[in-house]
Amino acid sequence: MGCCGSSEQKQREWKPLEDRSCTDIPWLIIFTLFCIGMACIAGFSISTGAASRLISGYDSYGNTCGQKNGKIEGVELSGRDQTNNKYVFFLDPCNIDILNRKIKSMALCVSRCPDIELKTYTDVKKFALQNGSELCSYDIPVSKYPSHGERSKKCPKLPVPPSNSLPVFHRCTPVDISCYAQFAEAFVTFVSDNSMLHRVIAGVMASKEIIMGLCVLALVLSIILMVVIRYISVVLVWILTALVVLGSIGGTGVLWWLYVDHRTNLTDQTGTSPTPQQQVAADNVQALLVYAIFATVFTVILLLLLFFMRKRVALTITLFHVAGKVFTHLPLLALQPFWTFLSLMLFWVSWLGVLLFLGTAGSPVQSEEAGLVEYRMSGPLQYMVWYHAVGLIWISQFILACQQMTVAGAVVTYYFTRNKSELPMTPIVSSMLCLTRYHLGTVAKGSFIITLVEIPRLILTYIHNQLKGKENACARCMLKSCICCLWCLKKCLMYLNQNAYTATAINSTSFCTSARDAFAILVENALRVATINTVGDFVLFLGKVLIVSCTAFVGVLSLNYQRDYTVWVLPLLIVCLFSWLVAHCFLSVFEIVVDVLFLCFAVDTKHNDGSPGREFYMDKALMEFVEDSKNMAGRDRPEADGDGAEMKPMTHGGGTFA
Repeated sequence: MGCCGSSEQKQREWKPLEDRSCTDIPWLIIFTLFCIGMACIAGFSISTGAASRLISGYDSYGNTCGQKNGKIEGVELSGRDQTNNKYVFFLDPCNIDILNRKIKSMALCVSRCPDIELKTYTDVKKFALQNGSELCSYDIPVSKYPSHGERSKKCPKLPVPPSNSLPVFHRCTPVDISCYAQFAEAFVTFVSDNSMLHRVIAGVMASKEIIMGLCVLALVLSIILMVVIRYISVVLVWILTALVVLGSIGGTGVLWWLYVDHRTNLTDQTGTSPTPQQQVAADNVQALLVYAIFATVFTVILLLLLFFMRKRVALTITLFHVAGKVFTHLPLLALQPFWTFLSLMLFWVSWLGVLLFLGTAGSPVQSEEAGLVEYRMSGPLQYMVWYHAVGLIWISQFILACQQMTVAGAVVTYYFTRNKSELPMTPIVSSMLCLTRYHLGTVAKGSFIITLVEIPRLILTYIHNQLKGKENACARCMLKSCICCLWCLKKCLMYLNQNAYTATAINSTSFCTSARDAFAILVENALRVATINTVGDFVLFLGKVLIVSCTAFVGVLSLNYQRDYTVWVLPLLIVCLFSWLVAHCFLSVFEIVVDVLFLCFAVDTKHNDGSPGREFYMDKALMEFVEDSKNMAGRDRPEADGDGAEMKPMTHGGGTFA
């Protein structure tokens, strides 16, 4: 379980796909026990009656609707048999403080929700006599509804709006939801006119088919882009390089021109005694000189970096080309975002359900303000909630790590299989089976490390939000700095984890050994890593912008022919947001493929040289890149090795890695 306890002194050999064995078994046991704990919490919340309270609801005296109840000490109207009263009815349905999670309206268990408007207490009495559904507190007889002295507190607020029960959760909700406008105002503060809100909603409803069609278009464009990006990456990279060079040179030239112009004007105006305006002009000239010098130094350094890193930019282009080829050979890679999203949604829904069960699994407490009964968590239940919250982070990270390991395993199998006819029928499925059989412990350990960083970051973020407007500037700055540092640490660890998973997929080593080996390879290729991460990320960013722009353009053309409404803002925002999320999900898989290919390439070039017995595994395009690099190095060092054997991949079974 230790991370750095290896006693190996010599450098270990990389043996791709040779010896497959189970890794990090102790961490798999720990993760399994943790998941069993999560299941126990879910079972406890259901078995203690929390599930029935959540689904059936309970009244303000602690009675769960639709069943017999036990007596609660100190609450007179508790312990009632509510078998026939299955619905929760709020006396004032518009007085529920959702934001503070406090019930400000008295709730009762009734046998039927009022389906007509009741304008007077006589109508309330008549409804109770006809339907057997008492809408006032249990201690008020039906006959005294119109004349009881406490009817304003213990009877529904007039007029009683017609309501229906929810399909699963038995709550009586008003048919006309206009009374919830006060809650809508908290979320739609920019809307000051109801007609505007109605037009926006009507626009979304009228264009729902167009929105769905555009979302499908964004999905199709993302899949197409992953395949064809290998053809347009060259153009994108060199356009980016040209824009950066022209921008830096142009900006530097403008600064020097402004400096010369201002200095000339200042020289013409200089007299015996400088005026305040001339002093300000002199300060501006000095500032422009500093800016121009800084811009010149920056431009020179940038041009030198681009000159010396031009081969590494070429490597980025080549990796994008090979990554596009990988997607043509492994089309199931495109489905990885679907499975990951589906798994996350199923887990989040179940997690939220258990959290809601826990929220009603506490002990009944009578509030001091209104005397209403609430269920509050105390003691062990609070620790269960914290345990449950940690489970949300760890298991979510575990699911994301499984995607990374699955993609890495499939790409590694593709890269290190010399004869492509010998590839498994479905490398993605084979990678999933390999992950399940051998490497779940490694994934559990890597995701736990991310969890250790994410928990304090979320806690500090929560504290910062709670103290907003109360803490001083120094404390606010320190909190933000800590949050930023933890965020950066998380990003670095996630990148290292991803490469550790790739090393595990190659060599079947434990997490820490793989992380150490991957880190050593990345350090040896630091400039290449920097180039791929900067140039590659920007190219993928341009790809996302391209998908969003195309989807938005088609959306404008489509909405132009829909004349049922005039408000396009919300439909277009929905489409653009969804298309960005879809593009991000798919291109993040493409980014993982590029990173995996780079680590495979780095391992390949480090331990093989193309000579007999040490043939390369790499693709033909990468082979050409290596050949060009060696030829350039040979021209720079003509008297280096005289024998330079030609580098070529091993042929096996009549096929080459081309």
